[in-house]
Amino acid sequence: MKDPCRISMKNLRVLVTGDTGFKGSWLCEWLLLEGAEVFGLGLEANTNPSLFNQLGLQKRINHQDLDIRNNDEFQSYVTSVKPQIIFHLAAQPLVRYSYENPIKTYSTNVMGTVHLLNIIKLLPGNCVGIFITTDKCYENKEWIYSYRENDPLGGRDPYSSSKGCCELVINSFKSSYFNNPLECGKAVVSVRAGNVIGGGDWAPDRIIPDCIRHLQDNKPIPVRNIHATRPWQHVLEPLAGYLQLATELWHSLHNSKESKLNTTVLELSKAMNFGPELYSNRSVGDLVFELLKYYPGTLFDEADPKGYHEASMLNVSIDRAFHMLGWRPRWNFEMTISETVCWYKSAKEDECDVINLTQNQIRKYINND
Repeated sequence: MKDPCRISMKNLRVLVTGDTGFKGSWLCEWLLLEGAEVFGLGLEANTNPSLFNQLGLQKRINHQDLDIRNNDEFQSYVTSVKPQIIFHLAAQPLVRYSYENPIKTYSTNVMGTVHLLNIIKLLPGNCVGIFITTDKCYENKEWIYSYRENDPLGGRDPYSSSKGCCELVINSFKSSYFNNPLECGKAVVSVRAGNVIGGGDWAPDRIIPDCIRHLQDNKPIPVRNIHATRPWQHVLEPLAGYLQLATELWHSLHNSKESKLNTTVLELSKAMNFGPELYSNRSVGDLVFELLKYYPGTLFDEADPKGYHEASMLNVSIDRAFHMLGWRPRWNFEMTISETVCWYKSAKEDECDVINLTQNQIRKYINND
């Protein structure tokens, strides 16, 4: 029996920060399919092509060019939108870039989060805030065990450290202002995903878009950390979790003030991991070799012993998401890669309808085909 995603966003006012990014664009498209009134903000898409532009989202949602480091503009826009649900994805998301630009990384990731939490505190109506951080927020000991939500936070590189800081900020605001969601009408939660891949990612210094660019140019793929292990997952996996969690929180806030529901809201408001099954924790080499089954080419090892440090092993426990939401990954490692390559190959075809291509992949995921 198929198990459709339990998502209900019809007619809700939903704001996506970082809507011009890879994950933000996929999320906006899914929200449109669900019948939400979608608002978005973010910097101008900085890749060419970009999924945001390929989907024509500038004209299909209520988008505002805005830097979340500008608190006054940020607060003015969010207040005017009056969102009922907010997905906070706006961030500086690249590890290697964070080494070169630590101030921008911290100011965007940490202060941007502070700004939004304070804005939510000031909003007059009920609101659910889903704050997307990362699995890299944990103090990575490079061990084989999966990190649970109550494990120590840390981060050796500026990006990971900034996300650990975000978690501390979120917890502080929750304790100070949102400790009783049914009373204050605000529920905020941090969600931590693994290494997300999928069609439409054109960012520099990421393994899948780097592979696709080299393959499309008929060049060998340079692989920097061929033995590093990552929790690979298709972008639709964590997005399904975010959407389901937001749905559960929103409707729990509105159903009643019974003690049982209050307990449910409090439990749902705790940090939650959304990662793949252990089987999909594979090396970078495994990922590239699997991709080459669908898109023939070659690779070469470009390891730099003097390069910036990057973790060699990382995976997260998803027990909490399963027990609280019934959420679990739908696409295994092989299907994740095949669907990703299928998107890129199809999008390259002349006169390809990228909107239809993307929506069909979302429907395929929802229907568990």
